[in-house]
Amino acid sequence: MEKDYHLVILGGGTGGYVAGIRAAQLGFNVAIVEQDRLGGTCLHQGCIPTKALLRTAEVWSTLHHASTFGITVDNAKLDFSQAVTRKASIVEQLHKGIQFLMKKNQIDIIYGRGRLMGPSIFSPQSGAVRVEEETGESRILTPRFTLVATGSSPKGLPGLDFDGTHVIHSGHALAISTLPQSAIIVGGGAIGVEWASLWNDLGVDVTLIEFMPSLLPAEEGEVSAELTRSFKKRKIRVRTGTQILSDTLVKSDDGITIRARNGEHEETLSAHVLLVAVGRAPNIQDIGLEGTEIQLHQGAISVDEDYRTAEKNIFAIGDVIGGLQLAHVAAHEGIHAVEVMADLHPFPLNELWIPRCTYTRPEVASLGLTESQAKEQGHSVKIGKFSFKANGKALIFGESDGFVKIVADSHNDDLLGVHMIGPHVTDLISEAALATVLDSTPWELGNTIHPHPTLSEAIGEAALAVDGRAIHS
Repeated sequence: MEKDYHLVILGGGTGGYVAGIRAAQLGFNVAIVEQDRLGGTCLHQGCIPTKALLRTAEVWSTLHHASTFGITVDNAKLDFSQAVTRKASIVEQLHKGIQFLMKKNQIDIIYGRGRLMGPSIFSPQSGAVRVEEETGESRILTPRFTLVATGSSPKGLPGLDFDGTHVIHSGHALAISTLPQSAIIVGGGAIGVEWASLWNDLGVDVTLIEFMPSLLPAEEGEVSAELTRSFKKRKIRVRTGTQILSDTLVKSDDGITIRARNGEHEETLSAHVLLVAVGRAPNIQDIGLEGTEIQLHQGAISVDEDYRTAEKNIFAIGDVIGGLQLAHVAAHEGIHAVEVMADLHPFPLNELWIPRCTYTRPEVASLGLTESQAKEQGHSVKIGKFSFKANGKALIFGESDGFVKIVADSHNDDLLGVHMIGPHVTDLISEAALATVLDSTPWELGNTIHPHPTLSEAIGEAALAVDGRAIHS
């Protein structure tokens, strides 16, 4: 006998399973339809496995510089197969944890392909969901609410079709068991720079191509410039403002060759593998949108501030709606959508409060407006900046490149943006996020007592520097 569900969720990634848990807490009967594994891209082909390999790269880099700490390391060897095994072990441990949470919250997991059917005799208010299960059987679910959380997939480029061997995406890169000797990475956004940093630390010869004038084009210009400087120092060949000429691609048993153009200058590049990292596209194909009133904008599902689609009882969250395609964003969107379903009237998610993290060496983290964005929006800005070279803990770590930059409004002292590049800044950014949510001023952030010696002192000093009160610079 079919079970009556308050909520059916298409997709068991971060946004989907978090939404499911919150719904269960609110007394909903919940089913998640998942065609692969719970945890989605973030757990299995993105955030977690990539960061596990980045940690291996960080340790390997530290070993190479161990002599500066007074430690001699002889005959150190990189066992990449062990790194891959460790990565898989971490992923599996977290996967089991999610499975446990589903059982704990009595959430039904239906493995198969789910498609929206739109309003029908089965469910005239929210529409039905047809599920083609792994067994080959199909079933129809008739929930009160439906949540689309189908995520995204790697984008390709015309003429650079993925073949999994010569031309690959990040998922293919994670599946590699043997490191390539050399790589060309097309795309200098978060995914591209993370793979450039990772592979470079592990001994791969890397060339990084970005069409825009700078790496991480969405970040503060000074941060992008600092990352570029660091990459070049590490012998990563960075080509910004450069177009890859897809029609010149030649594959061979030894790898690929391709030409790139910067203005009037062209060059031929060769490598064992070409990684295309130009972003991700929402997964909207074959999920039944054509049978609904749901609208699209630039290839993503259109929603209102409560994540409701044009079908009032169908919601959508995460990568499938575009915007900031981040796991923590999807999770908060899912919680918000479910609380709307429960008539709890949650506070809208403010994009300026969302931390953005890039796990390169050095790390990059930011939230809010860049200096140029603030000026474009009419703010009169004042800036505070503090270098990690003047921070004792950074010097102790042996990682003193980078800085913290704070952008504030000179008229009302509003905190407009916080931008960091340096050691462990992806952990430090949460302090800035809390300060933003609490509507703190730079004065309040600067007068918060930061323990010594810590990396967090750089935030306090940068906040003091907004008003010319920095002590150590």
